[in-house]
Amino acid sequence: MSTVGYAWIQNAVEAPDFLGTQQARLAPVNRIERLPEGALLVPHKLAPAQGLLPQALFAIKHEGVRLDLLAAALHRIPPDQLVDLVRAAPNGVYTRKLCHLWEGLHRQRLPGLGDPGVAAAYVPLFDPGDYIVGAPHRDARWRVEFNGLGDLSFCPMVRKTPELTRLLQKDILGQVQAFADGIGEAMLERALSWAYLSETEGSFAIEGETPSQDKAALFAGLLKQAHERRPLTEGLLVELQNAAISNPFDKAVQFRVEQNRLQKDAPDAAGVTYVPPWPDLAVELMDKLMALGNHRPQHLDPLVHAAVVSFAFVLIHPFMDGNGRLSRFLMHHCLGQSGRLPPQFLLPISVAMKKHEAQYLQALTSFSRPARQLCGVSWAGDEHYSYEWAEGADAWFRYMDLTGCAEFALRMAEAALDTHLRQEVDFLGLFDRVARFINDRYDLRSSDLTTLIVTIFQNGGKLSNRRRKRFAERVPDHVLDAVEMAVSRAMQGLPLTEDEDEGQD
Repeated sequence: MSTVGYAWIQNAVEAPDFLGTQQARLAPVNRIERLPEGALLVPHKLAPAQGLLPQALFAIKHEGVRLDLLAAALHRIPPDQLVDLVRAAPNGVYTRKLCHLWEGLHRQRLPGLGDPGVAAAYVPLFDPGDYIVGAPHRDARWRVEFNGLGDLSFCPMVRKTPELTRLLQKDILGQVQAFADGIGEAMLERALSWAYLSETEGSFAIEGETPSQDKAALFAGLLKQAHERRPLTEGLLVELQNAAISNPFDKAVQFRVEQNRLQKDAPDAAGVTYVPPWPDLAVELMDKLMALGNHRPQHLDPLVHAAVVSFAFVLIHPFMDGNGRLSRFLMHHCLGQSGRLPPQFLLPISVAMKKHEAQYLQALTSFSRPARQLCGVSWAGDEHYSYEWAEGADAWFRYMDLTGCAEFALRMAEAALDTHLRQEVDFLGLFDRVARFINDRYDLRSSDLTTLIVTIFQNGGKLSNRRRKRFAERVPDHVLDAVEMAVSRAMQGLPLTEDEDEGQD
């Protein structure tokens, strides 16, 4: 199998495999074909020459824009090759894109080239039909519009895959508004009380923790700040980090100034699963990420924006502890700042993430697993680790492909609404119906009735023998039977009538 385009460049510069299935290869086909998993099949007659420049031209023409691999190639392509290309055809779209990127990355003009004489129309760097794009910034010299989600110092990428397009067409936030409008103010308040508590527990559960009452209350208070009009700053994030963790020795005063790592299974270098960017780069990227978080491009979907900010944050890992919990808070922060949610509305996205932990891990490792190869880690015992970064490693952190992360975030937002919030509202309706029915007929403590309805519901409409024995001293058997029957019938959508009663007080 012979690779071409970005896959060829990836091999040539000895980069980790960030492409995954998004690779182009030569195949016995008559025209270029794209497979469902993203691979590109290329006929031998269209194979580019064996060199970084012809492969880059092929890639940017047929595979779109991968700034990480283009940066790696353009730092190795002799500038005179680009100059010759311009002189031969100054208006070529893909030549202009490469020259625009070369000068932007090197922060200088191509040597020996004055006015390139471009007379063609402006062209967007990222095709809006294939990518989530930002506000365009024009380069008059090459007549190219840089329309990424940032600039060349930090520009995460999200591709418009069929899955992402399908999710965007659902207008999930529009459904949220319709849901909130349709259930009434009192029911909405009860559902949101559940959402704040469950989101807190879910976020801690993802970290393998069960929060104390004080920690849970503190984090729930943080979630309620998501709707406050406060721009992201280092000071705010430090404040939130301090509130999100309880160990005083892990509370930050600024973004980290030492190398961090993620580790499990083994206490040495073999157990290191991810090395986030070195401190100076992390601080630089955080400045750019906060700017993106504070200024959502006008046509960028708020959920995609929230996903990019959240996942980029956790991959940059700007603190020594608390990054995961803060990353999920940032999703709520971005949605709260968007103005697309009802006041104080909270989508319990962490609850959905906990239910789909394998997918969450897959979204994270789509970047972190290949990124692990960017840094050689050595261990000299105890906490003595040393780190050796590959040449040009910063490019992969500057230009993360967060497509899978965005798809996952939108799926979780949809599940948070359709599976969790709607189910909670349905349960609250069932609870009210059964409670009224039982209270009209029997005299029970409200706390006992609440516990019985919840436990019977959670047990599929049955009251366990253990629970029955627990309540036997203060609730007659026939009343327990009545509560069980009422919950069971309500779960089946059946009417609650006098026929189900076995007796009266």
